[in-house]
Amino acid sequence: MIRVGIAGIGFMGMTHYRAYEKITGVKVAAICEQDLKRLSGDWRSIKGNFGSRGEIVDLAGVAAYRDLDEMLSDGRLDMIDVCLPPAWHAEAAIAALEAGKHVFCEKPIALDPADADRMVRAAKRAGKLLMIGHVLPFFTEYQFARNIIADGKYGAPLGGHFKRIISDPNWLRDFYDPDKVGGPMLDLHVHDAHFIRLIFGMPEAVHTVGTMRGEVAERFSTQFIYDPPRMVTAASGVIDQQGRPFTHGFELYLEKATLLFDYMALPKLGDSLAPLTLLTSDGRASRPKLGSADPVDAFTAELKEVVRAIRAGEPSPLLAGELARDALLMCKKQTESLRKNRTVKL
Repeated sequence: MIRVGIAGIGFMGMTHYRAYEKITGVKVAAICEQDLKRLSGDWRSIKGNFGSRGEIVDLAGVAAYRDLDEMLSDGRLDMIDVCLPPAWHAEAAIAALEAGKHVFCEKPIALDPADADRMVRAAKRAGKLLMIGHVLPFFTEYQFARNIIADGKYGAPLGGHFKRIISDPNWLRDFYDPDKVGGPMLDLHVHDAHFIRLIFGMPEAVHTVGTMRGEVAERFSTQFIYDPPRMVTAASGVIDQQGRPFTHGFELYLEKATLLFDYMALPKLGDSLAPLTLLTSDGRASRPKLGSADPVDAFTAELKEVVRAIRAGEPSPLLAGELARDALLMCKKQTESLRKNRTVKL
């Protein structure tokens, strides 16, 4: 049995808790939270942009800590699940690794690539796994894309366009603070940066155009530059209109096929979905059968991969700290490119 301590009970901490309940061989044995109501199991104040709101949770048998160091000294725990604000990721993860625990940390890995490097080095020194919660590869459409590339039936990926745009998240405190959350680039687009890194490798340079809000990128479009050349682009950011709180999708170009997917959340009109569609070189169009579309199930699949990696004693090829560090660096260079209005090398 893998025993987990969750650091931070907000929307992600609650989502992870619910996902662990669906997985055999793992148990949430402790939580750490400074809000006394949440520490006692009253999660009714928690809400996010998918899934149900929080409720009263029976935490009988779950140790409750207000201090992270106290939880890290709990010898029963095998892993710490870090769901704290991004500004605290590095210090919390490094402390957990040095305490002899495996670490699963929500994205982004950190706000500064230097801190991400420190986290990766700390994991190596401790001989423990550092995994970062980039859940996008576990959503069914993105999972299918990843698998079809690995299969090789339709050839190598040639390029693609990715998008992820939300309405202004006025419910999320400190969203635009570069020292606490990092804005749309690090809280939103980093998902696609990670997926692009996973599929196409590390680009040689980026060129980003768009607008800034204070010190963070607000709305932007990026060309990822590769050698040999590939057409890889992404658009992301926020809009002021609240009628469309979320949209994401992609066009992925392979040598012998194209994958199309588009989703828009439109609460007052009914969500709009262009299901994953496969266009093949023989002129056919088909819609692959996929698994559950419930976002919570993607988090369950992600945490099953965490459990698998710990049991196997080997890094996860999808959740590795090095991949997350590269995605963070890509985002930082995109912001630099936007500010300087020029191409920036990585």
